[in-house]
Amino acid sequence: MHMADALLAPAVAATMYVASASAAGVSINKLRKDDEPSKLPVMAVTSALVFAGQMINYTIPGTGSSGHMCGGMMLSALLGPYAGFLSMIVILAIQCLFFADGGLMALGANCWNMAFYGCFVGYFLIWRPIMN
Repeated sequence: MHMADALLAPAVAATMYVASASAAGVSINKLRKDDEPSKLPVMAVTSALVFAGQMINYTIPGTGSSGHMCGGMMLSALLGPYAGFLSMIVILAIQCLFFADGGLMALGANCWNMAFYGCFVGYFLIWRPIMN
């Protein structure tokens, strides 16, 4: 579930933007070093798939709220954690700007909570140990 702007103090929002931007910078540098141009079309297609999946909301009975799938772990399993993280940031930014899922002030926190944890924690603590 995306956080709304009202949930965050400006100092917390700024901290989360810095944390998310730092992780994005590391991911961009890692992808530049890997130099795999064939990964870009796969990133685009899998991002579109996750975006479409995340647009379907499911009602959570008894709570009055809804949820949707978060495709961070799937993206990191298919693309690797760095490319998956960048793909999730693009998805979350589009959802924020065009569909009012969360807000601009909360975008850094949403990227951290849904993209960073889903991609990096999901990959290194769940996916990689299972596959090795």
